[in-house]
Amino acid sequence: MSRATPLVPAGAATVESAGPALELLVHGVGGTTPQEMLDDPRTVRVTGDGTAAIHRRAEDADAEAHPERYRDRPVPEAYVWCNLTSGNSARALWLLLLPFMVINLAHWMRPPAREPRWAIRLYGVLVRLVALSLTVLLVAAACEVALDLTAWQCAGSPSCSRSWSWLGFASVAHHGWWSQPGRRLALAALAPAGLTALLWYLSNRTWSAYESQQPLNADPADDATEAARPAFSRPGFWYGRRLVARLRAAHTAAGFLTTALGVTVAAARHDRASDSAVLDTAGLLLEATLGCAAVVVVAVVCKRGRTESHLDERVDRAITAWLPSCALALLGCAVVYAAWDRPAWVSSAGTLPGDRSFGFLALTQGVLVVALAVVAAVLCRRAPGERTALRGLGGPAVAMLACALGGVMTGGVAQRVADWVDHGATPGMDRSAYHGPPPLLTWQASVIPALIALLVPVVLYFAVRTWRTARADAPRVEADYPTERPDAARTRRIAAARAMAALTDRAPLFLGIVSGASLLLGAAALAGAWWTSEVPARAADAAPGPVDFGADAAQSLGSWCTGFGFLLFVTWGRRAYKDAAARRTVGILWDVGTFWPRAAHPFAPPCYAERAVPDLAWRMNTWTARTGGRLVISGHSQGSVLAAAAVWQLPAGTRRRVALLTYGCPVERLYGRWFPAYFGPGPLTALHQEVHCWRNLWRATDPIGGPVRIGGDIDRGPLLDPVAYGRTTAHPLPAPVLGHSDYQADPAFARERALLLAELANGLPKQRTDQSGSGRSSG
Repeated sequence: MSRATPLVPAGAATVESAGPALELLVHGVGGTTPQEMLDDPRTVRVTGDGTAAIHRRAEDADAEAHPERYRDRPVPEAYVWCNLTSGNSARALWLLLLPFMVINLAHWMRPPAREPRWAIRLYGVLVRLVALSLTVLLVAAACEVALDLTAWQCAGSPSCSRSWSWLGFASVAHHGWWSQPGRRLALAALAPAGLTALLWYLSNRTWSAYESQQPLNADPADDATEAARPAFSRPGFWYGRRLVARLRAAHTAAGFLTTALGVTVAAARHDRASDSAVLDTAGLLLEATLGCAAVVVVAVVCKRGRTESHLDERVDRAITAWLPSCALALLGCAVVYAAWDRPAWVSSAGTLPGDRSFGFLALTQGVLVVALAVVAAVLCRRAPGERTALRGLGGPAVAMLACALGGVMTGGVAQRVADWVDHGATPGMDRSAYHGPPPLLTWQASVIPALIALLVPVVLYFAVRTWRTARADAPRVEADYPTERPDAARTRRIAAARAMAALTDRAPLFLGIVSGASLLLGAAALAGAWWTSEVPARAADAAPGPVDFGADAAQSLGSWCTGFGFLLFVTWGRRAYKDAAARRTVGILWDVGTFWPRAAHPFAPPCYAERAVPDLAWRMNTWTARTGGRLVISGHSQGSVLAAAAVWQLPAGTRRRVALLTYGCPVERLYGRWFPAYFGPGPLTALHQEVHCWRNLWRATDPIGGPVRIGGDIDRGPLLDPVAYGRTTAHPLPAPVLGHSDYQADPAFARERALLLAELANGLPKQRTDQSGSGRSSG
């Protein structure tokens, strides 16, 4: 939480002739209210809307008209942006888009090398292809539930369909018009097609609200200038309108084509074994057309990346309009083709033809992730960084995590629906009645216990290392409070807080182990499913006793794990939908994950920074131009990242009037390590060269914030936390360990803010005092 602090501390320098001063507060993750930020129950909205706005205290609403009141303190303003990620209840549905958000992060984790250009472009192409495969996987999961488990297996089985009255009209036992397999598939295709349309609608709506926000700096740059300047300072960085529109069209078309293929393959396979040459030919033509359309979709995804050197207002109408429309038309043709009268066609035992598509999709994702790792290694060799996460392989590791999340969600939904439809029977164990989902999904669930077992010693290792670090840090804690009487219990608590905060720096190792294990176990699951074509428990029937027992236990435990995960997912989604507090908790995930523009996946939750960064840049630029005053933008946690990004977007003349005060700042500790091309030492050094007045406050007990580590006079810390070791006159009760919160309570905050304002005043010409117009500063 960020709050305004009171008057400038005694002894700090003030410059009365420097004009008014403004402190623009930007809160961090989790959200807050303007009343809490400004420490006043009476606030007014200065500018903005119900989604994101700038607020002041009611008594400060006309501050510019009375500069004499603010000679010894800045005017506090609060920018509240939390509704961008946790506003209305529909945001709870974003949980469904978690794999899409994660793969979008992988795009921005590219190593910082500027050469070779082919590797940089190939890195983006590979990430976009992985993102496309996740869309296909999601729609394929919907096809599995609607087409295979419901329309093909349950409606095609008299014993299963009699248990569900809503399937009666389409049941094979009913012998009605809808009882033919092709017509059941055609009707069930409405579900995945509707899901695709819903994703298109949500992406299009957020595209209009987020990607279409006009950035401040619209001056284009030539190629040489663009290559030299940091990415965040480019005019088109926060304006991804064209790329998102292209990707949305391609992914929507991919969803419709996946549904069409699921409907067509079963009918075409039947027709090839029948005597109807016309239907056989129609099926072949339709499959060939769907294949050609898929090639076009892949080409659209691969062809163009982001445009950042200028505001790209163009929209590729031929692609955005015709590509989804043609794919939808092909889906209509597939529905008509499948629904054609075939009196002799009955559902065969087993799964819907084409169930091996999940295996091919998993293999494709694995190959793409490995190729991405190779490209990342090539780039990292050109620009190695000492603190870069996983030696530049953070992007491939996160891409693997996205694929694993997609696979777990797919398998969990399919297995839970299969259990529900067949009343809890074990999938694949009773083939005469109900086969269940494809064996690969059961194999993928069965390796989850192995992954958990592998992570247990890793977690124990981190726990032991943290305990040893806390013990070793105890003397340093006592040395930080030399005038206090040592207290063993108090020392242990402070040392434990510091050791727990240091776990953040070990997160890359943990994520690397999870991603590597997921890749290897996923490959083992794919090999087992293709080799045996059975679920693990059935495949191990003829194996020795221990192997049989282990396979059965792994399948059962995997089913329980996916069931628990599915239940937890639904519970959190329901809570977030109904409860604003729970929605804010879930919103913390989006605060961190949706900072970056949608450069890889158009169905990911929208990038709130494409609204927040222009808001802040416009406010700073217009206020300094109108008043000629000094401005400190004060950002906490994720707000410090927004503040830095907004300062990058300011014109050079405005930057001279702006100071940057960050605290609890993850700019280097998290963003610099995971996103080195954008927050690495090079870009941060360039920002410091352009913004001379920058201070960063940090604590050793903070698990998120840390030093910026680029030298100069930026970092102030580590600040003492707690501010008092024992009971003192100023702190008669024990002071809490604040960690990541309440930096404004530390005396260093007001002191550094005052010094920043003084530095700004000393570096500026005398400002005009008339606030009625939009005049300029005089020399």
